[in-house]
Amino acid sequence: MTAVLSLTGVNTFYGQIQALRDVNMEVNEGEIVTLIGANGAGKSTLMMTICGNPRAKSGSIIYRGEDITNLPMHLIARRAIAQSPEGRRIFPRMSVEENLLMGSQVVKF
Repeated sequence: MTAVLSLTGVNTFYGQIQALRDVNMEVNEGEIVTLIGANGAGKSTLMMTICGNPRAKSGSIIYRGEDITNLPMHLIARRAIAQSPEGRRIFPRMSVEENLLMGSQVVKF
């Protein structure tokens, strides 16, 4: 299987505080992946690092064969990589069903 997303040795910092240490992960075509962990484990930081803010200080993030590690956030978003963090109420007037349908839309490349 070919990896759609591959992280190798990703390290991310907030100032002097290391939030992610040597993260390695692959997501293959057709897989559904969940990130599970305690508060402060780095789940949100990992997703934000993939989206480009904060940036990985070292390591690589490869999406569909392209190194996106140092791309600006707007170029990462153009590749259909984005997140809607919990509690941000991005679509507050939409029903639960409408929110789920919005997230299920397939992007054509």
